[in-house]
Amino acid sequence: QVQLVESGGGLVQAGGSLRLSCAASGGTFPMGWFRQAPGKGREFVAAISWSGGDTYYTDSAKGRFTISRDNEKNTVYLQMTSLKPEDTGVYYCAAGYSVFLVRTAKPNYWGQGTQVTVSS
Repeated sequence: QVQLVESGGGLVQAGGSLRLSCAASGGTFPMGWFRQAPGKGREFVAAISWSGGDTYYTDSAKGRFTISRDNEKNTVYLQMTSLKPEDTGVYYCAAGYSVFLVRTAKPNYWGQGTQVTVSS
């Protein structure tokens, strides 16, 4: 059984940083992060291949967010810097049988989400 557990969310001022973690159990997969702002749909933020050699970002995350992974710990991270109020939302970890599935918002597994709030 695959389980994804996110941590690291919280309240931060604009311009600040946060690091999200997603601990996976039950397998090692290409993984990614999505977010859902209040009243909006879930959107892709970043994805990383199984090896960590390939990473993908939505335009708004490029240059500010970094996705990485530690396969020994079976954990994926999202380092977020220069945070903006529009980054506020619930951040979900996702895992898929291919990075394409993750990138196209069709992952096979979802975490429960962690709240990120950026105050202005």
